Amino acid sequence: MTTNTILEVNNIDIFYDTQHAVDGVSFGIEQGEIFGLLGPNGAGKTSTLSAIEGLLSPQSGTIMIAGHNIQENPTHAKENMGVQLQSTSFQSDLTVYEIIALYAGLYGIESSKQKVDALLKEINLEDSASKRFGQLSGGQQQRVSLIIATIHEPELILLDEPTTGLDPQSRRQLWDRIEALKKKGHSILLTTHSMEEAEAICDRIAIIDHGKILVIDSPAGLIKKYEDDSRVKEVSRGGKITLEDVFIGLTGRELRS
Repeated sequence: MTTNTILEVNNIDIFYDTQHAVDGVSFGIEQGEIFGLLGPNGAGKTSTLSAIEGLLSPQSGTIMIAGHNIQENPTHAKENMGVQLQSTSFQSDLTVYEIIALYAGLYGIESSKQKVDALLKEINLEDSASKRFGQLSGGQQQRVSLIIATIHEPELILLDEPTTGLDPQSRRQLWDRIEALKKKGHSILLTTHSMEEAEAICDRIAIIDHGKILVIDSPAGLIKKYEDDSRVKEVSRGGKITLEDVFIGLTGRELRS
């Protein structure tokens, strides 16, 4: 692993009984890179993400986070990782201020009023400090969730469909926040079903299906590589080939449960 590779997933296999859910998956994420993991439902995204988080152990292969093997040294690996899930589980009756102060304390981060106020200002919620979490809009809740995931300045941030259900303004604000994290040197692994989102903010994309990585490239690189592919042309609605055309061309039109 090179010194700038923050996440290295090397040939992992995950089985559920006889189902080969993740089949020899390998990819790496460099420092300051936004990397998208895209795939239909049941393609192996969630299992791969769960293995990276340390929630399950692959039957073979290795996962390195900031130089630490997640299977052999989970404590140090997890210290270098922050996770934002699609749905949050913060207590709805706690205020925004209380939640941030609580998690700052849990991570051993300074939780003085000045520090918490600075964090609230960073996510434009300084006027909502006394609001209960359950009173916030979906976009505001996601901003709180992201600041909690990054409060300990992890090198790797995992974002699992972070903008699902958000309105366009909230989605764009979260994109800006994610890109600001990249500029600070954080590495980001993003899962999303939005091809627009993947194309807008990801430096590179891996498309996974049936447990295998089909291709890894930049969004523009994928479009250029497959714009003349017959499978992609068949699903295109005419005009300029899009990332969604490439995705559907490679993974098929069939609905997944």
